[in-house]
Amino acid sequence: MTGGQSFGENPTGVRETDHYEIEYVQSFVEKWDELIDWESRGESEGDFFIERLKERGAMKVLDAATGTGFHSVRLLNEGFEVVSADGSAEMLTKAFENGRDFGGHILRTVHADWRWLRRDVNGEYDAIICLGNSFTHLFSEQDRRKTLAEFYSMLRHDGVLILDQRNYDAILDHGYSSKHTYYYCGDAVNVEPEYVDDGLARFRYDFADGAEFHLNMYPLRKEYVRRLMEEVGFQRIETYGDFQETYRDEEPDFFIHIAEKMYIENENGEEG
Repeated sequence: MTGGQSFGENPTGVRETDHYEIEYVQSFVEKWDELIDWESRGESEGDFFIERLKERGAMKVLDAATGTGFHSVRLLNEGFEVVSADGSAEMLTKAFENGRDFGGHILRTVHADWRWLRRDVNGEYDAIICLGNSFTHLFSEQDRRKTLAEFYSMLRHDGVLILDQRNYDAILDHGYSSKHTYYYCGDAVNVEPEYVDDGLARFRYDFADGAEFHLNMYPLRKEYVRRLMEEVGFQRIETYGDFQETYRDEEPDFFIHIAEKMYIENENGEEG
C-alpha cells in the first residue's frame, strides 16, 4: 500500500530539489513520529545539541528543518528562543500540534525555502540547526551553496551552524547497514535504501500497517559537505559521528557538522 506520493514512471530519475514539497504528503507526515519515536530519540541523543548550544552561549535559534517539531520542542523546554522553519506546510502543521501537546508551546512557525531564507525568515540568530538528514534534499551544488550562504548570512558574527547527514560514504562504498540507535528509532518501521548511485539515494519507509513511502535524496559525502562549508566562509568545523568526537569513518549512521562562523579561542588563549 503506497501513501499517495507521486514519482512518475521513473522514480529514480526524480532528482530535483523542489520535489520534496510533494514527497511529504499528509499521510506520510502523520506517520513521521512513528519513525522518529520521540522518547527513544531523546534518550539516544541525550543533551548533545543542548550542550553544544549552551557552551557557545547561544539562545536565539533557528530550527531550519523543523519537521514534526522534535528539536524545536526540546529547545523550547530548555528555555531557548526558537523560530521553527520548514519547506513543508504539512510538517509545520504537525509541529505546531506537537508543540502544544508535548510542552504547551505555541511554536513560531515559518514556511520557508532555504535558498531564499532571508526573504522568508526575519532576524539574526546565535545558531541555526538543520537536522534530520534534511540537507540531502538539495540536489544541485548551486542549491547547496546558496543554502549554506543564506545560513551563514543569518548568523551573528560568532554564530554556529549545526547540520547533520546520513553516512552516505559508508552506503556508497560498503553498502547499507544501520544500528537504528540514534535517529530513526521507531521499532515498527523499516527504513532502507531501495536504490543508490552517486547522484541518488532512494529510501523506502515500510510501516507496520502496510503503508509504504519513499524519499529521494542526494548522497552527500562527508568531506564534500565540510568543503562547501569552508568555501562559504565558516572558519572552524567539527564533525561528530553519532554524537561521538572520535569514530571510524565507516561506523556511524550519521555525521553531525558543527560549523563556527569565527575562530574561537581555547582555554590556552589560542585560536582553535
